[in-house]
Amino acid sequence: MTSSPVPSGSRLASRFGLSDRIFVGPAARRLVSTLEEALEEVEQAIAEELGSADRLADATSRYLYEAGGKRVRPMLVMLTAQLGDGITPAVRDVAVALELMHLGSLYHDDVMDGADRRRGVPSAHRVWDNSTAILTGDLLLARASRVMGRRGAVAVDLQTETFERLVMGQLHETVGPAEGDDPIDFYIRVLADKTGSLIAAAAQAGAYFANAKDDYRDALREYGEKVGVAFQLADDVIDLSSRPEDTGKVPGTDLRAGVVTMPYLLLQASDDAADRDLARRIDDGVARIRDGEDPAILDGPLAELRDHAATTRTHELALSWTNEAVDALSVLPRGAVREALTRFARQLADRSS
Repeated sequence: MTSSPVPSGSRLASRFGLSDRIFVGPAARRLVSTLEEALEEVEQAIAEELGSADRLADATSRYLYEAGGKRVRPMLVMLTAQLGDGITPAVRDVAVALELMHLGSLYHDDVMDGADRRRGVPSAHRVWDNSTAILTGDLLLARASRVMGRRGAVAVDLQTETFERLVMGQLHETVGPAEGDDPIDFYIRVLADKTGSLIAAAAQAGAYFANAKDDYRDALREYGEKVGVAFQLADDVIDLSSRPEDTGKVPGTDLRAGVVTMPYLLLQASDDAADRDLARRIDDGVARIRDGEDPAILDGPLAELRDHAATTRTHELALSWTNEAVDALSVLPRGAVREALTRFARQLADRSS
């Protein structure tokens, strides 16, 4: 399977928040053309890696890939490679492997969270079952390892460290904070591991495998991790305000499933009696849903939380993490790459779906 042709620059513009005004010079336009062409090659390579002679494995492996996705991680790899030697075969392989890792983690996450939908379609474990979804995620991670293995010990180490952080983030989210842990600080660490680690790996991998300067790599790793935290904080806001036609999920999907989000944590941390009462009502609703009651019983409390100062504060935190991510780019040379990374970060924090 290959992606449908698109006008040069259109996907880069939409995914990284760029306007045509930025790409007025021939060098910048060549950059866009290079990235778009490389993304087509990466899309084809991913589709090939997902293919299997086994009909069940072929169907389950392709399921979420064919449902869509922004391909943010491979695009980050290829964009930051422009700070060095450009898009080499090693850069392409790493872009493919990191997207396969991301896909595999989605199958696992949906089982852990009990999510009903992903990318506008029923979650894989709803179409098949939990075991099939988990094993499909394992299969994708195995294929990511195979691709990374082509690029030597450094690539394997990058994948191993990133996968460990993904697992630890999910483990900590599942178990929750220990006695004495600050719940908000704990939550930020979970976000950094579950989401920030993979975006950080993508941002630094492009520069590393294109032989960019060492200080670029360190800055991009910091940038990616902070962007990942901002992304998830923005998701917490979107969870409350999402429209099903945009996200495939009803508002408050995470909280109805008992998944902790930042607005809820800010409610819990408040000294205000009304805030604590709203948190208690949400807790009570989650417990009743687990006992089999209609998830709609939380419509009222979640509507209150959507318009609450805690949700506004969460959006402000997302913007703060975004600003820190952009600040980390100060060591990069000015130009289209730095501008794209800056706009990408700001777009993630301010998106509506």
